[in-house]
Amino acid sequence: MTETIAGWYLTNWLPNLMVNNLQMSPDLGATFAALADPTRRAILARLASGRATVSELAEPFAMSGPAISKHLKVLERAGLISRGREAQRRPCQLVAAPLKEAADWLEEYRRFWEESFDRLDEYLRALQAKDKRAARVREKKHGRKK
Repeated sequence: MTETIAGWYLTNWLPNLMVNNLQMSPDLGATFAALADPTRRAILARLASGRATVSELAEPFAMSGPAISKHLKVLERAGLISRGREAQRRPCQLVAAPLKEAADWLEEYRRFWEESFDRLDEYLRALQAKDKRAARVREKKHGRKK
């Protein structure tokens, strides 16, 4: 027979979480794909401090202009940046909404793991208390202490 902690089965909770998250935006996959690359994460970190041109964004990287442009296109398709037009310049700026959606999605899993660890702590405390009681019974039975 399977024991549960506080009446919860992992198999009951996780599928419900997944079903609830199916209602998330289909762009969530594009957001995570864009965030998978360290160069794109660095570009987003730079844009968090304000707008920047393509050449300003390219400065810290040892890569060609076309390579930076490809990264920017991925970020733009994911909805993480927007590009304006000011005469000859095309400044980029951060669009934070997809990041919030990704953070909200991850938050559900953080809560799941915290609750799982809390239940595990509770279970381990119960086992330790049971072991202590069994040791006391053995001590009384045999008339000695460890």
